[in-house]
Amino acid sequence: MNSSDVDKFEKLAGQVLGLYEEMSILSKKSPNDAVNKFKLKFINGQLSESNAFLGERYRPFADFAIFSEDDILQNSDVVFILAQYLQCMEKLRGDHVVIRNGAWYWHVVGGEADKLDEHGYTLIRSTKPKYLRD
Repeated sequence: MNSSDVDKFEKLAGQVLGLYEEMSILSKKSPNDAVNKFKLKFINGQLSESNAFLGERYRPFADFAIFSEDDILQNSDVVFILAQYLQCMEKLRGDHVVIRNGAWYWHVVGGEADKLDEHGYTLIRSTKPKYLRD
């Protein structure tokens, strides 16, 4: 990971989380309602970007890329898939962060010489991966 990857990850993870939260609200009200094509276009766009970023190692399902616009998807279907992406994103975060002095940091390659740690990595502030316990 480099600092550009961290920026891209934070943006993607935030957008997927936003979609997940919105779809979860809809799913709680009406889990079996169909997802309209307008929403599906944005969800599929985020899934495509996430797949490209996560690569084979972190993608949740090898045989799933995006939802088919021809299928009639239910809100609960979308929530299920987005939850899997969020978990895999947190796995990626967990594999690339370190804790120093009680704070979590991305452990990224390169950067400005005056900001490198003793191992030649730049530390960029992060949040604790959600699946790790103290």
